[in-house]
Amino acid sequence: MKYTLMVNEGPYQHQSSDTAYHFAKAALAKGHEIFRVFFYHDGVNNGSRLSVPPKDDRLVQKQWSDLAQQHGIDMVICIAAAQRRGLMDTAEAKRQGLDAHNIAPGFRISGLGQLIEGSIESDRTIVFGD
Repeated sequence: MKYTLMVNEGPYQHQSSDTAYHFAKAALAKGHEIFRVFFYHDGVNNGSRLSVPPKDDRLVQKQWSDLAQQHGIDMVICIAAAQRRGLMDTAEAKRQGLDAHNIAPGFRISGLGQLIEGSIESDRTIVFGD
């Protein structure tokens, strides 16, 4: 089965990101495919490369980045939600006249069309968080 996942909550405010991550790992271990993970609303904060949790806490952004790299998962951050929360990739930072970018490896910024495409291309779309 092919899945698209939508993550709507940030990495440390809610359990949704952890649940989505563990679902993705379990699905991949069973031979399923994760077509895309779309991060929306506060979920875009899962893609910040500048988050530094305490040493005894999990590194949610790194977990997602590693999973994407190991399995070739397309991880998309919604551009509108990202801009509202100060997340920029290199191209968007330049377009906005900013001197820095802060997207973690393995993530990319795009629009809601990527969520629609993921839903069309996948057998199931599963939403994590409100």
